[in-house]
Amino acid sequence: MAGYVALLYSIVLTPQRRVVMEELRAIAAGCGYDHPRTLASTGNLVFEAPEQDIAAIETRLEAGFRSHYGKHVDIIVRSAEGWRSTVAGNPFPAEAERDGSLVIARLMRAPLGEETLGKLERYLDGGERLALVGGDLWIAFAGAPSESRLAGALSTKRLGIGTARNWNTIRGLGQMLA
Repeated sequence: MAGYVALLYSIVLTPQRRVVMEELRAIAAGCGYDHPRTLASTGNLVFEAPEQDIAAIETRLEAGFRSHYGKHVDIIVRSAEGWRSTVAGNPFPAEAERDGSLVIARLMRAPLGEETLGKLERYLDGGERLALVGGDLWIAFAGAPSESRLAGALSTKRLGIGTARNWNTIRGLGQMLA
């Protein structure tokens, strides 16, 4: 059995309804995945399954989600090994140590190219930094990410399918895999 991390792009179904983590674990179990567990209430799932193609897992989880909720949500999956590489690849460790909520990775289904950095530089506010590691975009924010001009530039339309998680969540999911 191999370990996997799955990240939902959004847990908001309607303004009045959000994905319940117990239901997310049940969807994973219904897809045949073992020991599903969640971190926080923000669509972070860790589970075990026979080693298989990541795209197949994403497709299966998305179909299970659609069947249960009647709505499509993009789900990004990484193997345990891939997630450990993500944790080890943090390009902003000093910033993450000071405040893990200010270091964000946009974890991508398809890797971003180096040209992405140049396209996003014009949105940077004072003191913000960008890095590309393994096709994922890392950002060290100078203040609240929601107040940055960069936040609006990180859309699926502009960058492709992906989802953002802060360092605290990234590290926590890594600990769950241990």
